[in-house]
Amino acid sequence: MRHNVNSLVGFTISATDGELGKVNEYYFDDKTWSIRYMVVDTGSWFSGKRVLIPHSALGLTDWKNRKFKVNLTMEQVRNSPDIETEKTVTRQHEIDLFNHYGLPVYWGDVFIDGAVGMIPMPSPEVIKTDFGESNFPHKSKGDPHLRSTKSIEGYHINAKDGEIGHVEDYVLDDKKWDVSYLVVDTQNWLPGKKVLIPPKRIYLIEWSEQKVYVDLSKEAIENSAEFDPTKQLVNEL
Repeated sequence: MRHNVNSLVGFTISATDGELGKVNEYYFDDKTWSIRYMVVDTGSWFSGKRVLIPHSALGLTDWKNRKFKVNLTMEQVRNSPDIETEKTVTRQHEIDLFNHYGLPVYWGDVFIDGAVGMIPMPSPEVIKTDFGESNFPHKSKGDPHLRSTKSIEGYHINAKDGEIGHVEDYVLDDKKWDVSYLVVDTQNWLPGKKVLIPPKRIYLIEWSEQKVYVDLSKEAIENSAEFDPTKQLVNEL
């Protein structure tokens, strides 16, 4: 099934021994458009701290009660590496996090698109050797491919012949946990109309300018089907 990402904000995260908190936002990889982390507001039990929960820790999902179950304990989360979610998450932060939880990493030789967590986890010693400081000369600058779903909302969509709208939301495939579409609000150009644009039509994102460029004309976008979140998605640009 497919879901609007914004509708998944506020889902409760349930550990094996209690509730961790609620999802505040998601981090995705801007190369593969795969969801990599949930940012969880832990509320009062952990002094309101926000923590990163890897997608590969997900267990069953209770869609009716808006609850994600994760294969982690509250103590594991409490003792997880300190990562400031308001700042860029470095690759070294990710390594520390995956080592702590004993989960397989998703990059390099052990990356399987859409099937994170399906292969054995290398030992911490192997990870430190393969992905150590000598192989991460830019790690202090963070991983430029991790993006927040919240931070990109509002980015302007530019067609081949001019601006046509802005990013309002995303449509997520809950099997692969990939972003299938950007939901684009074109109200300033096409009053009240929202359309879907798949990431494969994006050829450039200017992060500093908050602009997304797509290989479509304004006419093609204007003539595309209007997005109705209550109906099955069948049309694609």
